[in-house]
Amino acid sequence: MSRRTIVIVVLLAVFSLGVIIAGQVFWVRKAYGIQERQFNDHVRLALSNVVEEILIMNKDSAVTEPVLQKESNFFVANINDTPSPFLLEKLIKDEFERYNLTEDFEYGIYDCFTDSIVFASRVNFSKDDFVVKPERVSITSKFEQDGHYFGVLFPNKTAIILKQLDFWMYSSFVIFLIVVFFSYTIFVILRHKRLSDVKTDFINNMTHELKTPISTIGLSAEALLNPTVKSEPGRMEQYVNIIKNENQRLRSQVDKVLQIATLTPRKVHVKLEKINIHEIITKAAGAFKISLEEDGGEIITSLNADKPFINGDLVHITNVIYNLVDNARKYTENTPKIEITTSNEKGNIIIKVKDNGVGIAQSHLGMIFDKFYRVPTGNLHNVKGFGLGLFYVNTIMKAHGARINVESKIGKGSTFTLRFKNSE
Repeated sequence: MSRRTIVIVVLLAVFSLGVIIAGQVFWVRKAYGIQERQFNDHVRLALSNVVEEILIMNKDSAVTEPVLQKESNFFVANINDTPSPFLLEKLIKDEFERYNLTEDFEYGIYDCFTDSIVFASRVNFSKDDFVVKPERVSITSKFEQDGHYFGVLFPNKTAIILKQLDFWMYSSFVIFLIVVFFSYTIFVILRHKRLSDVKTDFINNMTHELKTPISTIGLSAEALLNPTVKSEPGRMEQYVNIIKNENQRLRSQVDKVLQIATLTPRKVHVKLEKINIHEIITKAAGAFKISLEEDGGEIITSLNADKPFINGDLVHITNVIYNLVDNARKYTENTPKIEITTSNEKGNIIIKVKDNGVGIAQSHLGMIFDKFYRVPTGNLHNVKGFGLGLFYVNTIMKAHGARINVESKIGKGSTFTLRFKNSE
């Protein structure tokens, strides 16, 4: 599948998901609004009936605006006198049950003579007794309202309405599953595309690396079949040595690939000993100094760590430093400049290898430590390799319980940071 096709598929999938989610959000909000209005109407009707019953019992005159909704979940019922808490609670529960409002609520009774809430309680419909037991509830202070009144508060109103939207909750869950499925499908497509690119790039690199020795061996073999060469022992020996050397080179390349390709942190055998990181860095800098100076470049070391010792495998840690310095040298189009610094931080030694090379795009930073992965360069193979160097570095770091991370920008170079625990 081509990159263009994958991009189109991903865009269509994202657009489709966006439309589905937007539509679902719109209808859920609309259904919630309808259900909330119905809930508010039922509460007002129920409380109006309670007020009417109290007025009839007390033989009082009618009240204008008997029920007011002060907040989304708070209703105030105006009355002419302070009712009995037991009676009020029974009336409210009876009316709420008539309108199928059987969720917990709080109520409070305000007395204008004392200018205070004289009673407040919480009602739980799951309890069968009607005994009013004062407890700590939300309605503890008076509201800005004249005259006698009682207030009813639904602390869980949102949850009450959502419970009544069972169909919409079910459909939202189904859509959520669809979104997860689509997202996973896109992830699988992109992952397979990435693996396909890695495989193609690896094959191209392998072909490029092996083509030269194979061609050399073929040409040397043809030369040995030439009768004139057979009569010249010196030339025959020369071609035989070429075949031998190129064969050894091929074997070395294949062994290297097979060895590192099967490498995992668990399979790495590390021989831990107390080693001096500064010594390893100094040797690495010395080894690359001549080749860098020939290209007009330089390698600078600032070994500022007071505690340079770690518990590590000398061979593997040396290879890690050499790999990073070699990459810094290879992946540059300018005069190479490599800086290696060390410092101590909270019981750790921090090693930074900074270069002024081509840099790595942000989209590739999360994959450069993967096996066989190389930053795509099209058909250009100016830097040899199989995408195993950084995989090896990361594997060795994990085997030592250490960490590595990278910061990079295109055209600005890269900085690899190693973090080891100091040796006791």
